[in-house]
Amino acid sequence: HVQLVESGGGSVQAGGSLKLSCTVSGYYSSYCLGWFRQAPGKEREGVAAIDDDGATTYADSVKGRFTISKDNTGNTLSLQMNSLKPEDTAIYYCAASRFWWLVTRPSEYDFWGQGTQVTVS
Repeated sequence: HVQLVESGGGSVQAGGSLKLSCTVSGYYSSYCLGWFRQAPGKEREGVAAIDDDGATTYADSVKGRFTISKDNTGNTLSLQMNSLKPEDTAIYYCAASRFWWLVTRPSEYDFWGQGTQVTVS
């Protein structure tokens, strides 16, 4: 039974930082993991992804501000978010893909967490 559980969301002022964590269980660790977000009235969008080899990719809107990482076991995924902007406000989801290479589209991910709210004012 695959489970992904996010934590670390909250409210922060613009310019501040937050770190999101995602615990992945019941899943083979050598697959692409990603962070997505969805703001009210908008489609879910990819934020960052990390593959089995540790290669990463980021949405243009977060490059240089967000950092995705995972621990050696692949069971904990993190997203360090710095220099937060009001437009970063959204529900953030972690997800696990069936592919081991970098993928960024929601349709390429099979398992999702419940989401955690990030609010930047």
